[in-house]
Amino acid sequence: MLEMVLLFLFIILTVFILDIITSIWAYRDARAKGNSKEYAVIVLVGTLFFPVIGLIVYLIIRND
Repeated sequence: MLEMVLLFLFIILTVFILDIITSIWAYRDARAKGNSKEYAVIVLVGTLFFPVIGLIVYLIIRND
């Protein structure tokens, strides 16, 4: 039982860390492409609170 709980916590922690890493990458990428800080913060918040959908949307609109 304890092993299952620890495995579950490990998976949740890993997903949370990956979410933070992708959000930081999206912010830095938006700034590197010459976008304003406000736009980059919106990208950061969007990818942080909506990890999968936010990242997909950002990857689609980043080249425009």
